[in-house]
Amino acid sequence: MKAIKTILIIEDDPYNRALEKALFERSGYTVLEAEDAENGIAIAEDKKPDLIVLDCQLPQISGLQALENLKHNHKTREIPCVFVTASATEEQIEKLKSSDACGYVTKPINTRTFVEQVIEFAKKHHVTKMNAQ
Repeated sequence: MKAIKTILIIEDDPYNRALEKALFERSGYTVLEAEDAENGIAIAEDKKPDLIVLDCQLPQISGLQALENLKHNHKTREIPCVFVTASATEEQIEKLKSSDACGYVTKPINTRTFVEQVIEFAKKHHVTKMNAQ
């Protein structure tokens, strides 16, 4: 697995985005930021981060639709994505589980375990993909 060095956070809430950024930077990662899906997709195409952390509820284009767009784009389809969601209803969780995301973390995030959870999802996703080939 390619080492995860650069992480793109797509999050419309400035407080949540700043918190996630600080947690990843404190752990040594380079962080790119987008406040909506459209900008996030453009950044992903241009910068090709190693991992995308994606809010589910974004303005204009939802996180699930953004993930679908990323996975149908030859430039971004291989980038692992982890959702962060405040809407942890049974229906929402089922949608996340059946998506192409590596996993999901619910809000409010646990600042002690957030980075480890996200990175672990990406690593497990890579192992699963390798075993399927």
